[in-house]
Amino acid sequence: MAGFRSLARQARDPRADLALRRWSLRKCLEIFAPYGHRATWDHLCAHWGFGPEDRAPDPARLRGAVDELERAREVWLAYERAFAARRRAEKRAGLRRPGAVDDWHRRTWGGFGIAWCADPGTHPDAPLPEVLGRLIAALEREPGERCPVCGSGALRWREDVAPLCASCGITVPLPTLSPAAVRRARGEGRALVGV
Repeated sequence: MAGFRSLARQARDPRADLALRRWSLRKCLEIFAPYGHRATWDHLCAHWGFGPEDRAPDPARLRGAVDELERAREVWLAYERAFAARRRAEKRAGLRRPGAVDDWHRRTWGGFGIAWCADPGTHPDAPLPEVLGRLIAALEREPGERCPVCGSGALRWREDVAPLCASCGITVPLPTLSPAAVRRARGEGRALVGV
């Protein structure tokens, strides 16, 4: 199987057939899809103005989608490098048991479902690199009361798994929320108001 960079290069290749270029972009999502495959595809199509079933999208729009996905992946890979360096230092210092952020990171290894969207048609409007930047910043500071991506307090518990932001659609990583925010989302099971 081709790697992400190879597929991204193929998706940009102006000499290649547009259907092949589109297919290459879709294959990139098998390697890196921050919202999940379908939601990330829906985001890229909506943000760059081509249809999900369009077999010959405008080449400039297709290239823009590839560029956005690649920039987002660079943001994520930088986070993963910093995460690995921190864990090595912690292990050298004798801290062998990972914390809550580490547990979340283990489940999102490789960049799939970092900001999982339960509904593929509901996802943040901001560009992927910006969304990942906000999420990573939230993981590196004290837990808060609101969605780290859009700032909404409308959180509800999703299928006994994690809080879902009713505003932007992401499944909010538990380490970014305070225990009180998690309790409110879990206990009420409906949107939080005025958090």
